[in-house]
Amino acid sequence: MLDHFQPLLEADAASDPFEQFTAWYHDAEHAVRVPEAMALASVGPDGQPSVRMVLMKRWDQRGFVFFTQYRSRKAAELEASGKAALLFHWDELGRQVRIEGTVARVSDQESTEYFATRAFGAQIGAHASYQSQTIADRATLDEAVLSKAERYAGGPVPRPVTWGGYRVQPTVFEFWQNRDDRVHDRLRYTREGAAWTIDRLQP
Repeated sequence: MLDHFQPLLEADAASDPFEQFTAWYHDAEHAVRVPEAMALASVGPDGQPSVRMVLMKRWDQRGFVFFTQYRSRKAAELEASGKAALLFHWDELGRQVRIEGTVARVSDQESTEYFATRAFGAQIGAHASYQSQTIADRATLDEAVLSKAERYAGGPVPRPVTWGGYRVQPTVFEFWQNRDDRVHDRLRYTREGAAWTIDRLQP
């Protein structure tokens, strides 16, 4: 049976994984409702892994950037280990991109510049929510949001010092393309100094 997805062959793959990601991401922009959604995995000091969905806001040769509360569980785990894993799943294209690498905060300037582009409600939410901390009930949270909205009515809303971005700098990429009978294509890029090596993994 012929595969209805385009195969992923070494001869067609870019030598640079960022170029390959850009090509696939542009395909996903036309086929997937939220192509920037990615699973972010971290690990706690006890070895317990945790994963959640976040939104990738930008990428370049330095890595992949997302924003969050610095007092959240994910932030605590990322700060402690300095490592993270990402997963993009674009089901409509039968594709996944797995990324492993190191993680560090972006500059305060980069966080502040991005925060200024957020909608007013999202800016207020960043002030009102102590992400990952327990709270008595929804009403308490709603009251905190209303209080912050009244305080900053008319703006501008300053970026909380407890909110900002992280950049995952990849050391490994894996591009996964669905094929029939579960004999999928898997190409792994591994950083070797300034260059990348490409291996095919069995499905």
